[in-house]
Amino acid sequence: MSEAVVPDAMVPPVVGSLYGEKAGGAVVDFSYVGIDAILEQMRRKAMKQGFELNIMVVGQSGLGKSTLMNTLFKSKVSRKSVLGTGQEKIPKTIEIKSISHDIEEKGVRMKLTVIDTPGFGDQINNENCWQPIMKFINDQYEAYLQEEININRKKRIPDSRVHCCIYFIPPTGHCLRPLDVEFMRRLSKVVNIVPVIAKADTLTLEERDFFKKKIREELRANGIDVYPQKEFDEDAEDRMINEKIREMIPFAVVGSDQEYQVNGRRLLGRKTKWGTIEVENIAHCEFAYLRDLLIRTHMQNIKDITSSIHYEMYRVRRLNENNTAVAHANGIPEHHLTAHEM
Repeated sequence: MSEAVVPDAMVPPVVGSLYGEKAGGAVVDFSYVGIDAILEQMRRKAMKQGFELNIMVVGQSGLGKSTLMNTLFKSKVSRKSVLGTGQEKIPKTIEIKSISHDIEEKGVRMKLTVIDTPGFGDQINNENCWQPIMKFINDQYEAYLQEEININRKKRIPDSRVHCCIYFIPPTGHCLRPLDVEFMRRLSKVVNIVPVIAKADTLTLEERDFFKKKIREELRANGIDVYPQKEFDEDAEDRMINEKIREMIPFAVVGSDQEYQVNGRRLLGRKTKWGTIEVENIAHCEFAYLRDLLIRTHMQNIKDITSSIHYEMYRVRRLNENNTAVAHANGIPEHHLTAHEM
C-alpha cells in the first residue's frame, strides 16, 4: 500500500500580500478572502484615535465621590484632587464642574472627563435640585446636535455627552429618600444611571443585603430603569450577563487611594482598629464589580446606548420641535404637519 502524500499546509496570505505567491515556503490558500483582517484595521484605527469617556458623579457632600473616582482609575482624576479645593464651602446652588484627563495604559489612550455636581442634596430645600443637572446633560446633547447638522461639519465631532451618571446613595440602611427616587426617576430617561451605596463599610453585611434588596424593590415600584436596562439587551447571552449585574445593583462600594501592607502585599484599603478593608476584595465590598462594569466589560455598551438611545431621543424631539416651529411660521396647520410626518 502506497504511502499517503501530505500536501503543503494551506495558509492565508500574509497581511499586505496582493498576489498568491508562496509565503515562507507554504502554498498560499487562494480561497482565503481576508474579511477577518477588518478587526485588525479597526483596532489600529481605534488606537490612533483614542477613546473618550465622560462620567458624572452625583451625591451629597461627604459620600466619597472624589475618592471613588481616584480609586477607579488609580489616578488623581477628581476635581478636588486636581484643583486642591480642600475645605471648600457648600455652594448655595448646584454647580456643574468638569475636568478632563488624558490617561494611557498599554498604548491605549483615553480622554476621561469627570463631571462633578457640588451642592446637590446639601440644601435645606432640595426642590427641583436635579434641574441644573438635567439642563447640563441636555446642553451637551444640543452642542453635539449643532455640530452634527452643520453643513461643513468636523470629521470627528468632539463628544462631551454624559455617558454615565454614578449616583451615590447615603448608607442609611433603611430605604431611598424621596430626593433619590425623584432624581433617578427623571434622569434615568436621559442618561445611563449606575446607583452605588457609598461608604458601604459603615453597614454590616446583613444591613447591606437588606438595604440593597429594599432599593431594588423601590426602583421597580417607581419604574426607574437603571443601567444595564433590560429593554436594551441585544441577545440571550447579553441578557444572562446583564441579569447577574441587575441582581447586584446597587453596588455597595468603598473607595480609598491609600495603600497598606496586608500579608506582604500592597493593597488599596481603609485601615481601622479592627483591620484593613480591602477595596478590591469582593468579600469586603463590591468596588471590583463596579470597576468591571464601567471599564472592563460594558464601557463601549454604555457609550453606544448614550449615542443610539438617549441622544437619539433628544435629537428626534429637537428636530420635531424645529419642524413644528417652521410650519407655524409658514402658516401650515399642525394637523397637516402631523399627517406628513406619519
